[in-house]
Amino acid sequence: MKKALGILLILTSVNFAQSAGKSGMAFLKNGFGARNIAMGDLGVTSAKDVTALNYNPALLTNYKSAQVSVTHNEWINDVKSEMIGASFKMFNLPFALGLNTTSISDIEIRTKPGEAESTFNAHYFFGSLSTGFHIVDDLSFGVTFKYLYEGLFTDAATGYGFDFGLSYNTAIEGLIFGGTIRNLGSMNELRAEATKLPVDLRFGGEYTFNVEDINSDITVLSGFQKYLETDDTHIHFGAEILYDKLIAVRAGFMTGYESKGLTAGLGVIWDNVNFDYAFTPFDYGLGSTHTISVAYTF
Repeated sequence: MKKALGILLILTSVNFAQSAGKSGMAFLKNGFGARNIAMGDLGVTSAKDVTALNYNPALLTNYKSAQVSVTHNEWINDVKSEMIGASFKMFNLPFALGLNTTSISDIEIRTKPGEAESTFNAHYFFGSLSTGFHIVDDLSFGVTFKYLYEGLFTDAATGYGFDFGLSYNTAIEGLIFGGTIRNLGSMNELRAEATKLPVDLRFGGEYTFNVEDINSDITVLSGFQKYLETDDTHIHFGAEILYDKLIAVRAGFMTGYESKGLTAGLGVIWDNVNFDYAFTPFDYGLGSTHTISVAYTF
């Protein structure tokens, strides 16, 4: 039977760059929104816009206006992701729709040394619907449902996943706590075995305060993350300085990953449009990832 080197790249190198583990569907670990990624990619408190659909749907209760966001992610090993989100209000509840398509092109098929015999593409996809509501005034709950698809060579499988989240606005202005459990669900068999989803537990806190002397809002955050199929844990740190509600400088750090740690980025807010960029360097010669997001608030 033909062996595809590209399949090994998908199942090992991408997960190696993220976190060792027994699960697949590594594209579900990708961040949504350059702002969140630049601030350490925790997201359970910082995603106060449509990107909450990926991190913590309870944050959708901060909904003020409809929004559309597009994110392009250039990953290592020629992995490319496109993510689109749209938030709106219906039945007096906030909703968000999400689409993610991730692909790897021209994976070589080899059965012996020499020239590749052929190539194929790998495709991953999810479509999601999220909503949230207030349990009490300062405590919110949210849920996301995801339809999942993976296609490798001639094989394909579908499945579903659920995310659940909580968000708590404390009595201290600017201090927020949040937590989520993501990717609870299952996949159909891909040829002989079903792919396990990367079930993900996160919780953390965030504090935002104003410094009048430099006309800036400063946000600092930290949190804990664990993929339940692995033995490792991760601590995330992030910070943002937003000058004059116009220009943002961001940085983050993540512990416990094999080949990444630092993140950084910039943002510009112009009327109703947000432009954001994030940079994540990798060790071991894997290269770097670049994430660009554009969001429009109606």
